[in-house]
Parts: sequence; structure tokens; C-alpha cells
Amino acid sequence: MTHVTASCPANCAPQRPSLSLLQRLRRHLSVRRQRNQLATLDDRALKDIGLTRTDAEAEARRGFWSAPDHWTR
Repeated sequence: MTHVTASCPANCAPQRPSLSLLQRLRRHLSVRRQRNQLATLDDRALKDIGLTRTDAEAEARRGFWSAPDHWTR
């Protein structure tokens, strides 16, 4: 049996492009708007997307700065 491992030095992580202040502000506002909209969905709509009311409320309470990278690309 062959065992293969890979290592990555600290500097090989993908680099995010540098964003201007305006671009960052737009992203933060977009995340806030999405979370506010999530909080207004009814239980049927939440069930359609696989979330509970508790999940939606917890996500809506998170700060706008706390968003996964894939949300803002």
C-alpha cells in the first residue's frame, strides 16, 4: 500500500484579491440585506431551503462582517 501526503507551506493558500473600501462596503451591505431577508421568510419558505426558524434567526443575528467567502464572490 502506498501512502501519499501533501503539505502546503503557509504562503500557498489562495490569496483573495485586494478590495477597495467601496467594494468591501458593498459586500457588507449585501450580506446584511440577505440576512435581513432571511429573517423575514415564513416557515414554509425556510423549509423549502432546508432551514429551521432557529437556524434562520441565528444566521440573521450574525454580524455583516461574518460571512463565508463564497457569499461575496
